[in-house]
Amino acid sequence: MSTIPQPGRAQPYRSTPLFDQHTLPAALRQRHTTKAGVWAVIRVISGELQLNYLEPASEVVLRPDLPGIIPPQRPHFVTPLGNMEMQVDFYDQPPVPQG
Repeated sequence: MSTIPQPGRAQPYRSTPLFDQHTLPAALRQRHTTKAGVWAVIRVISGELQLNYLEPASEVVLRPDLPGIIPPQRPHFVTPLGNMEMQVDFYDQPPVPQG
């Protein structure tokens, strides 16, 4: 069983609404970053979402059991892989994996 990153002592200070493959904003589908000092956790509620990191380039398919962690100022974008629902939580400190 894999460890799912969950907020430890850190609590999100803001969360986006739920987005699906139709309502996912264009800004999230193209290159963007979080601000300095801001971590994001992409939580897939259902379906799959491809997370594309830039600089250095890599990609990962996110699922309900595999959220995506975005460090401050790391360029990235996401692509829905069919029907999906997702939400982004924002933290002012690193989310801590729980095991």
